[in-house]
Amino acid sequence: MLTRREFLARSGLTAAAILHPTAWRLDAAEEKGEDVRGKADSCIFLWLGGGACHLDTWDPKRKGDGRKVAGSAYDAIPTAVSGVSVCQHLSRTAKRLDRCALLRTLHHDVIDEHAAATNRLHTGFATTGTLVYPSVGSVVAHQKGARQEGVPAYVVMGYPNVTRGPGFLGAKHGYIYLTETDVGPNGLVRPPDISDARQARREALLEKVRAGCLEKHRGDEPVADYSAVGVAGLKLAGPQFMSAFDLKNEPATLREVYGGEFGQRCLLARRLVQSGVRFVEVSFNLNFVNGTGWDTHNEGQQKQHVLIDQLDQALAALIQDLEGKKLLDRTLIVVATEFGRPAEFDSGGGRGHQSQAFSAVLVGGGLRTGRAVGETDELGKRIVSRPISVPDFHATIYAALGINPARRLYDGDRPVPITDAGKPVSELFV
Repeated sequence: MLTRREFLARSGLTAAAILHPTAWRLDAAEEKGEDVRGKADSCIFLWLGGGACHLDTWDPKRKGDGRKVAGSAYDAIPTAVSGVSVCQHLSRTAKRLDRCALLRTLHHDVIDEHAAATNRLHTGFATTGTLVYPSVGSVVAHQKGARQEGVPAYVVMGYPNVTRGPGFLGAKHGYIYLTETDVGPNGLVRPPDISDARQARREALLEKVRAGCLEKHRGDEPVADYSAVGVAGLKLAGPQFMSAFDLKNEPATLREVYGGEFGQRCLLARRLVQSGVRFVEVSFNLNFVNGTGWDTHNEGQQKQHVLIDQLDQALAALIQDLEGKKLLDRTLIVVATEFGRPAEFDSGGGRGHQSQAFSAVLVGGGLRTGRAVGETDELGKRIVSRPISVPDFHATIYAALGINPARRLYDGDRPVPITDAGKPVSELFV
């Protein structure tokens, strides 16, 4: 006899199969114990917060004048992929574009609100008043876990934010964050005046308090999750994880190839992936470079090329480094932002927001790279062919990592789809 949950699950699967045959095939493959498409076992997610302009990076169009003539701000250059051009300030990555897939037709309906658009790109869902959806990093952590003991599944290099969080999955599937690459997570660094003996006494006292709290709140899942996170944090303070943050162990020449602060973050991301971390988000938040970061309204546009050049240097170095260590096919690199920018310039020579068409990049991960998927019109304002929704984008990331994008998660007894009806970009899979 079927339980209520089993009946609902099977009924839901049948309905999904009628509407989405691909989803049914993925579920069938999972039931047989077969791989769900993907070959990657780690992900490095490069986040260009603020809204990086697709016209000035991955989808160049005719050149504008920065005033009345709409268009790209920079010249386009050829790449290693025939017929595919990128911005002139991406010259290093252009030579390695055969390892990349450009997704030129992402879209969503959030235009003016950075926080809501950032949440959309991180969770794949619109915000609701009844459910806090988990981020892509937390979903990967939940589904795959860390690749080795003694390291976290999910690390964020940037400031803590709910959009990166675990939502209804609970604290156990949250992230460790850091803002200083040469120090590591501050919460895991023991103050210099705390001896081993003093630390041991503290941990013994903490264990008594923890046991009492769990007994008092027996059966309370959030309390149990929070307690488990504390125990795991103490384990992470050991040398296996913390040694990954010592970039001085890398050759000086390699560190120079990666470039400045963002480049060093990317180098650290490679070291974290090597140590067994499953998902690393690297925020490119060098706002001091042009005063606005990637949010290039008005005068922010004037030094946008500096940001693009630093992205280019770090990304090209990361591709080359991973490839040299035979890790590129197993590591998916994602370059994403919350929306793009229109072809027109504002009164200060910058650009506004545009979400109806913009770009993201996928690199390595065992995908069929060396292609641009989707086409926008002559000014990058409208999608001409092959639209890719944010749920499709998430489904592609999950599929690349061997996670079934048709799977359901559960908020208590409530089934929640892992994506909002997203389908993987099939052109990228063999």
